[in-house]
Amino acid sequence: MSSSTAAPGSSRLPDAGPISLCAREPHVPADRLVAEMVPPPRFDSVRFATYIPDPNQPSQTEAVGVLEGFAAGLGGAHASGAGRRGLFGFGRAKAKAPAGPRGVYLDGGYGVGKTHLLASLWHATPADPSRKAFGTFVELTNLVGALGFQQTVRTLSGHSLLCIDEFELDDPGDTVLVSTLLGKLVEAGVALAATSNTLPGKLGEGRFAAADFLREIQGLSAHFRALRIDGEDYRHRGLPEAPAPFSDEEVMKTAYATEGASLDDFPQLLEHLARVHPSRYGALTDGLRAVCLTGVQPVPDQSTALRLVVLADRLYDREVPVLASGLPFDKLFSEEMLKGGYRKKYFRAISRLTALARDAKGLIGA
Repeated sequence: MSSSTAAPGSSRLPDAGPISLCAREPHVPADRLVAEMVPPPRFDSVRFATYIPDPNQPSQTEAVGVLEGFAAGLGGAHASGAGRRGLFGFGRAKAKAPAGPRGVYLDGGYGVGKTHLLASLWHATPADPSRKAFGTFVELTNLVGALGFQQTVRTLSGHSLLCIDEFELDDPGDTVLVSTLLGKLVEAGVALAATSNTLPGKLGEGRFAAADFLREIQGLSAHFRALRIDGEDYRHRGLPEAPAPFSDEEVMKTAYATEGASLDDFPQLLEHLARVHPSRYGALTDGLRAVCLTGVQPVPDQSTALRLVVLADRLYDREVPVLASGLPFDKLFSEEMLKGGYRKKYFRAISRLTALARDAKGLIGA
């Protein structure tokens, strides 16, 4: 949907209309990618004290205690580039590699607060924000694509902590890349923390011949102490119920009435995402206060679906409501996709887009 299209019944000038994401082709300098590796706005204010463990799930309380100790043990990390302490308070010699895992790995189902805890760890770690990084697995691999491997190692080696949210391995190339990268960072004394729905030793299963890359996967697993966080898993709850879509006219009218809203035809937006590198999807949403989409329909293939997952993550991070016509968001992915190796990503995208669709209800008639 072009931004120059007049809304039905609207007397506003075409150039005063909503933004079109399809018209945006952002350029993102590499230094911005590094500077933006912080917890997303949704998690600006979270802390360990604001995490409320389920009294029926003692592993949640245990995880908070372990992570608080983890953060406290990082007090001297990279303060002078030498003489750092181990993750759990164990001292080590200046040139000696640490014994045992150099990180913690939070494993659990959707909705148990893993990202809340990971962001709380980032906030609690006593280091300047420029010396600790937080990003999704996809953002980390995108950083390597933007900077190159060696420059990424040099850039992150001076950090006290690297937090990786939504850790997943989708192909053999990523397996080797991330295994090598994290190994280099651990050698440099960088502490690691990650979240996932898959235990480290199981990463890659269902996506590619994981057995062929067992050495790399086992190498990744060796960097982490796994912490299981129990709780009700989204797979046991089924798909979240998505709000009923609005009409094209309602979506267009709201887009024109909402300052900072975008308006696009869903199939055209999917085509546009193929022309924009996923590392730029955050910049694609700069300044948006709402996303309005017409003609939502099932995604046609897996490559398109994975790009949509990344966009959904960026919109969710920035708390941008999404108003749409067409099919509800729980119909985006085929049954085959929801049973395949990327099912966790698709479930997450449905859940996040559904939450943003609920947020968008207040825009109607505003």
